Amino acid sequence: MNTRVAVVGGHGKTGRAVATALAARGADVVATGRAEWENLTAALAGCAAVYVIAPNLDVDEPGYVGHVLEAARKAEVGRVVYHSVASPHLPALPHHLDKAEAEDLVRRSGLPWTILQPGPYLQNLDLTTTVRLPYDAHATFGFADLADVGAAAAVVLLEGGHAGATYELASRVATVAELAAEAGVDVVVERPTGRPGSREEALLRAMFDYYDQHGLPVGTLPLRALLARAPLEE
Repeated sequence: MNTRVAVVGGHGKTGRAVATALAARGADVVATGRAEWENLTAALAGCAAVYVIAPNLDVDEPGYVGHVLEAARKAEVGRVVYHSVASPHLPALPHHLDKAEAEDLVRRSGLPWTILQPGPYLQNLDLTTTVRLPYDAHATFGFADLADVGAAAAVVLLEGGHAGATYELASRVATVAELAAEAGVDVVVERPTGRPGSREEALLRAMFDYYDQHGLPVGTLPLRALLARAPLEE
């Protein structure tokens, strides 16, 4: 059985988590990044599967994902797994809609596909000191633990039965206020100051406004089913 798996975007924190989980299961991991971008087909040659992670707030995520899909088709990769986001079809969040468009490309790629939609990472919160938060501390989220996400990715990349599936992933449903209380730290809510008028500032402002009103709830059952155990943070 071919267990050679490419992780495109494999040098960031998500890519490293996926690569670690794959290696723990004996897979041969090929981590690629921008250095291999022009020769991506060659980098994917011989791979049974590819995991696709776009950079945060990428200016053209559909274009990025489309490039990977074209390389995967040329390299005759057996399956593709796309790292999306929980609730990608939110009109108020343009960068989520970019992922929804990229999901559509994946579904129409002609390759067997699976889509993972994780909630915000627990690792984005430093619970060892006062948490400085840019949105309402009492908003409800489905938080994903990076190790859980990596483990789930390894399952769908290495095991059968996941073609055509879309899974939302969360390890725990909670508010930041609850997490901070458990850790014994305070929470201070303050908006970050980005470059006025920049695309990044506009996207972040829209995201934090949405979080203030609605949070981002994500259920934990899909992750529990994929891992055949309780998520690490439950």
